[in-house]
Amino acid sequence: MRVLVVNVNTTRSITDSIGAQAASAAAPGTEIVPLTPAFGAESVEGNYESYLAAVAVMEAVRAYPEPYDAVIQAGYGEHGREGLQELLDVPVVDITEAAASTAQFLGRTYSVVTSLDRTVPLIEERLRAAGLHTRCASVRASGLAVLALEQDEKAAVDAIAEQAARAVAEDRAEVVCLGCGGMSGLTERVVERTGVPVVDGVTAAVKIAESLVALGLSTSKIRTYAPPRPKTIRNWPPPPAR
Repeated sequence: MRVLVVNVNTTRSITDSIGAQAASAAAPGTEIVPLTPAFGAESVEGNYESYLAAVAVMEAVRAYPEPYDAVIQAGYGEHGREGLQELLDVPVVDITEAAASTAQFLGRTYSVVTSLDRTVPLIEERLRAAGLHTRCASVRASGLAVLALEQDEKAAVDAIAEQAARAVAEDRAEVVCLGCGGMSGLTERVVERTGVPVVDGVTAAVKIAESLVALGLSTSKIRTYAPPRPKTIRNWPPPPAR
């Protein structure tokens, strides 16, 4: 089984981290292929960058030359999963939905701890669109930019763990989801600080993707995610800016 794990930003070190985390959860015989988009922002922290990432991720998958069995979109709260489901005949798993759905097997309520406060509304909207918001106790921001997660790991763990602990104590969350692909690998340390189950979206997405492939299941093509109608798409890819 081959699973493409697509970073939503263009920072290759984050792609490497996401790929390593995905591989650590993969079953024997599952090949994890990390992909970095050819264009886009170095980190995705707002609507403009998220919509740009949606196109970049779809193009990265379209350009991949070998067969594959599933795709994971490794961005928390980002747009584009629906477009991938239209384009592909294999399962598509978004880490936002993978983490939240997994959390609901583990407790009555869950909270998400993410990076900057400006990303909170994006995540709330993704959870609402997916029907996963009713058991979400809160979405909290650690105050750290995505790229800062790599620069000072101790500070990152401290900030994330503090908000996770507050989610448990103040928001009555029973499970915590790590709300950023760049947080992969921090699970155990946040568990130590909070005492509750902590779900990393990348590893959850790998197991869900493997299960869907093993069950022979993929996206319904009857209505919502029917393939795009054949038509002319003009001026794509766009010409270089002058």
